[in-house]
Amino acid sequence: MVEVRFERPIDIDEVRLLNDKAFGQLLEGRIVDNLRKSCNRILSLVAISKNKVVGHIMFSPVTIETQEGVIEGMGLAPMAVLPELQNQGIGSILVKEGLRIIRNTPCPFVIVLGHEKYYPRFGFQRASKYGLKSQWKGIPDEAFMAMILKDSVMKGVSGIVRYRDEFDEAM
Repeated sequence: MVEVRFERPIDIDEVRLLNDKAFGQLLEGRIVDNLRKSCNRILSLVAISKNKVVGHIMFSPVTIETQEGVIEGMGLAPMAVLPELQNQGIGSILVKEGLRIIRNTPCPFVIVLGHEKYYPRFGFQRASKYGLKSQWKGIPDEAFMAMILKDSVMKGVSGIVRYRDEFDEAM
């Protein structure tokens, strides 16, 4: 049984360790720590099993630069599950709960740079379908995806999607 809840300060060390293990490097854990310090508009959820953090997902602001101005949405990154518990649905539970929360906000879109066979099950589609491009060169079209939540806001919008500077270290 897994419970999903908002991240608490007591979870920070476990979340860092979880990201380090899940990605096999220290980068994602460092990005999460940096976002937590510099951005007050993150959504950070944890999956708890047997009083232990077994999964984590974070959403942070992204922008689309258009000719008319800037539109702000959210980017899903990172999402991590302890390696020994992967492929048991924990990640799906985290994604669904995060999107449920975001749908109840004014956020007009969510972006994800991720596995093209995993994220479409939640409703993500190629961002290029909407005229959206990544700020980073060389990102495969099928891996850069968007979910439009507010059609009225996003009608006719196209442009470059920019993540927060904290992600530049990964690219």
